[in-house]
Amino acid sequence: MSDSSRSALRLALRLADPATADALAGRMRPQLLALLSDRLGLPGELVGELLGEDDAGRLRAVLEEDPVEWLAAAAEAGDPLLGPALWRAEYRDNDGSKIRAVEEAPGLPAILLAAADFTDDRWYAEDGLLNMVYKAAGPLMLPALTSGAAGLSMDLLAAFNPYLPPPVVVDACLSLLALWGTTEPFEEFLRMHEDVPLLTHWHSWLPDMLRAALTAPDPEAYLLEHRATDEWTDPEHLHALARVRCGYPGLTARPDGLDWALIRREHERLSFHRDNLPADDTGRAVAPLLLLTQWEGCPTHLLWESFRADPVETAKYAAELPFEAFTVLWTDREERNGVLCHALERGILAGRLPVERVLAEVGPAEAVLAHLPLDHGPTRKSLTDLLAALGKDPVNWLTFYARLSTATGSVTELVADATATDATAVDATATDAIAKDARAKRHESWSRPAPAQFPAEPPDDARSAFLKVLACASAEAQLAVMPYFDERAVQHFLVFGNPSPAVREAVFAAHGPSAQVAMAGSQALSEGKVRALLDLDEPAVDAMLFRYGPLDRTEHERLLAGFLRAGGRREAVPEELLAALDDPDAAYDRTQLAAGLGSGDLGVAHRVLARLRPLQLPASRLRLLVAVWERSGPDAVREILATDHLPVALRHCTERQLASPDGLAELRSQLAEAESPEALLAYLTEPADHPRERERLQQLCDEGATPPWQALSAARDAGTLSDELLDALVELPDCPRALLLAALEKTPVWGADWLRAALGSGRLTHTDVLMYAAPARAALHTLQQYPDERPGDEPHGGEPTGEKPHRAEPSEPYGADPPPHPVCVQAELLTREHLGTDVDAWARCLQLLPTFAGTLPELLAAAKAPTRASTRQGI
Repeated sequence: MSDSSRSALRLALRLADPATADALAGRMRPQLLALLSDRLGLPGELVGELLGEDDAGRLRAVLEEDPVEWLAAAAEAGDPLLGPALWRAEYRDNDGSKIRAVEEAPGLPAILLAAADFTDDRWYAEDGLLNMVYKAAGPLMLPALTSGAAGLSMDLLAAFNPYLPPPVVVDACLSLLALWGTTEPFEEFLRMHEDVPLLTHWHSWLPDMLRAALTAPDPEAYLLEHRATDEWTDPEHLHALARVRCGYPGLTARPDGLDWALIRREHERLSFHRDNLPADDTGRAVAPLLLLTQWEGCPTHLLWESFRADPVETAKYAAELPFEAFTVLWTDREERNGVLCHALERGILAGRLPVERVLAEVGPAEAVLAHLPLDHGPTRKSLTDLLAALGKDPVNWLTFYARLSTATGSVTELVADATATDATAVDATATDAIAKDARAKRHESWSRPAPAQFPAEPPDDARSAFLKVLACASAEAQLAVMPYFDERAVQHFLVFGNPSPAVREAVFAAHGPSAQVAMAGSQALSEGKVRALLDLDEPAVDAMLFRYGPLDRTEHERLLAGFLRAGGRREAVPEELLAALDDPDAAYDRTQLAAGLGSGDLGVAHRVLARLRPLQLPASRLRLLVAVWERSGPDAVREILATDHLPVALRHCTERQLASPDGLAELRSQLAEAESPEALLAYLTEPADHPRERERLQQLCDEGATPPWQALSAARDAGTLSDELLDALVELPDCPRALLLAALEKTPVWGADWLRAALGSGRLTHTDVLMYAAPARAALHTLQQYPDERPGDEPHGGEPTGEKPHRAEPSEPYGADPPPHPVCVQAELLTREHLGTDVDAWARCLQLLPTFAGTLPELLAAAKAPTRASTRQGI
């Protein structure tokens, strides 16, 4: 069965009433077994044998059961035929993905083997389960180690004993003794040990115990005497140990009752190092020690051993790091930053790392400041209180910044260092007089000054740390130090900081227009900051915002036209903005430049025309000429014509109009005609013998024109809109609903980005897809592929409501089911209307689906009336 056929059968069994669904399941038993085979990940023949002659209702129920739970229940039968299939099984999850069952549920083999009869040789066959377990590698080692297979053959005991604790190895020996009924397996194992002594390297006591058992009057009692009665008896504990041994993440908490003393003894026996992973395929495995550090209460010596081996990964995994881990003397800057990045904020927020102690003892200050969680109230207050010592003296702040990049001590020490004036107090360890003088030097200007960057880049290193510090300082302190900023510090403070309006205005006053220009040179400006800069109506600032700022098309048009935010219009567009247009390094897109077509300023017109050359739309060329004539006069138009950037025919026509008293009126009339919906539609669709609709649509949008949606919709209704153009139109975010519905008539079978976007924005609903999408299999696939792309839905024919799906409110009963989604209600109504309880109709519907070219409602109607010819049945 294909994916669509499987999905359709499952959906049909859900939509039909129970009696009809049972009859349909009985009618389509082979197909249902194939569906169950795919769902459970087992061969179809085996599924048939396991289910036997179960009635149709039971088969339907299995389809809706959790695959892992069903496999676990099937494993309880102990069937050797199920073993290899269970080991290989990849069930299909509800989202359509395939999942290896024994990786998702490692306990499945143990359930099967616990119920097995090992007198059946099929368990030990070459293609039997035990041989597969013996060959396990990578993630499959976890189910292998927890399956109990070590107690079923000498080979398995030899292979797995290094990774099992001593009591479990004794259990395996007891299992072998019970299975064989004699001590013969012990003799065989000892012979293997003589040939390969390494077999028992990690359990050196094992050979002596087995030799003694051979001569003991009661071997079982003797083995039991050597088995610690209170250790490793809980299967959950064994599973946790095996998971750690295999480096298999996911168990973030130590199971209740698992004694750390047992873990420590296992580490002493066979250390939890990556080198001791039980498989060669370690690409997906995590170092076992790292997994142990995730557990609360991990012994300190294990934590430190992991930290010494890999400090960064330990910081990432460990549930808690001792405070001393943050105060070690680092030689590797990257390791130090990695530890602080992964563990400092987490430790502070969890309350394990006192902020005052971090500020006082952890260094270097720059790295600590970079990773402090300053959106955490207590942390911010502690830093603010500490910074109060710097006061409003700019020298303190300048000295703090100057020493920030080289300071090796804590933040507290750096603050004390920056405010100290006595050389001995500054550095009591310095013995060289020159060194003392250098440390005692107070900074009265910004150290290492740098110019502003365009575009602005986020600060790093000391500049980033200082910006965070400054954000915690009082407004008075900011006002005191701000006049001493270099150009880049000004830019960082205004762009990436969040000064109050009063402080921002003070920065502008202290540093002049260059501060405003530096601030404007960033794409990262917030809406409020952009608004404040635009309100200045400052030419240099406007030019920088046009070049780098996050402006919309309306602002681009305003700037290029010379309109002021305060009202009025400049006589000419400023030279600063013209210089921005001249910048050869500026990579403006065509849409941004096209915002100047209606400017009318001669300087803008020259530059826009040169950069957009050639203009593709007749309307764009005429818009530029009309605007220049209206604002700058006919002589300016003659200058534009002299550039040879326009078509010859248009130049000749415009020259004649320039000589006519009604020339401007004629040009305006031409523009109105060129901008008409009919003209734009003609541009998109002609010439018909050389279709370039997608390219022309892109040109139209690039030059700032809006597609003539109403004319396009009318053309679609008239049957004159090509599929190629429609396919391009539906990709636009403002494509109207009518055209989207039209595009559903040829829905891509395997989905499309425009479908996801339209469903996500509410311009289309899932009910629309149900009612109008064709072919039917594409409609069904779309509903399954994009099930959660909806802000709301409604029965077909209505407009999107924008309402979010219902979620249970706190007052509703716990676990109350939300009301069914409208598309589900509509689907039930349609199937009830057309198919009802007619099993033959349901079966015909499924049979027709793969090749039916019409919509789902048309498919249902065709299935209901098979004798009536359907004009859309074939493709």
